[in-house]
Amino acid sequence: MTTIPAPDSPAAPAARPVRGPAGRTGTGQTGTGRRRPLRSPGAGDQHRAGPLALTTLVLVALASLFPLYWTLVAASTDGHRVVATPPPLLPGPNLFHNLGYVWDNAGAQGMGVALLNSTLVAGTVALSTVAFSVLAGFAFAKLRFRGRGALLALVVATMAVPAQVSVVPLFILMRHLGLGNQLGALILPTLVTAFGVFFMRQYLTQALPTELLEAARIDGANSLRVVWHVVLPIARPAMAVLGMLTFVQSWNDFLWPVIAMNGAVNPTVQVALAGLGTGWSTDWSVITAGALIGTAPLLLVFTVFGRQIVGGITQGALKG
Repeated sequence: MTTIPAPDSPAAPAARPVRGPAGRTGTGQTGTGRRRPLRSPGAGDQHRAGPLALTTLVLVALASLFPLYWTLVAASTDGHRVVATPPPLLPGPNLFHNLGYVWDNAGAQGMGVALLNSTLVAGTVALSTVAFSVLAGFAFAKLRFRGRGALLALVVATMAVPAQVSVVPLFILMRHLGLGNQLGALILPTLVTAFGVFFMRQYLTQALPTELLEAARIDGANSLRVVWHVVLPIARPAMAVLGMLTFVQSWNDFLWPVIAMNGAVNPTVQVALAGLGTGWSTDWSVITAGALIGTAPLLLVFTVFGRQIVGGITQGALKG
């Protein structure tokens, strides 16, 4: 009769860990009798950045923040010191004085009205662009209809046309519609963009499985329910990115607003800031103070929604 040595005896060999599927290490007994937990190779490991990577990231971050810091420095000085050689590198004492001057004198009704107008225009344009782009992008990506390829090519071809080419006919059209010097002239031509349609089409082509749409159809969902319960949840990361890009672009737009709102008493931020540079001499400290006020809402929007946008992009990448 053969005797089996006890696990604690010196003759007992150490039990080897059991290899599970996908290279996982199963639970087994070691020579000390302890059980090893299941663990994938590299699971939970964090890669630490080296000194070179950290130095590079710090330098890139400082280079990215320096224009904003210089705007703050220039806005806090006077017009003579900001153009001096060498230029100032530390903030001065005139920041609140320059901000107050811009708030009262930018535009015919002050900077507050200009900020409200830009928020209304940029917000409306961003919401409408996202809504129409999702619907059109879904149609181009997953629906089958005659002339789909030719229509998509026509939409993409419009992105090659410079915006300056359409300024004159667009101005005449807005005048005939009675929208001269009105905010509607800034909103109506940009309710949807070719870039937004193409962007959503490319995203939904890869992120939206056809089998999921077929399953929803089998369950009896109509087109509206398919869009609301299937397309929108999947397209949420791309919608956040497109909405942010559209809002920033509409907020910073200058060419069309300065033409369409020429002589208006309720201009947008960019048109109101353009009026600060007129006169016998240009006070760059006042102009940079206005640029600081005009940039603050964009920084606030990105601070509030930036984490959601980055998280949505990461979630979409992991699902893909």
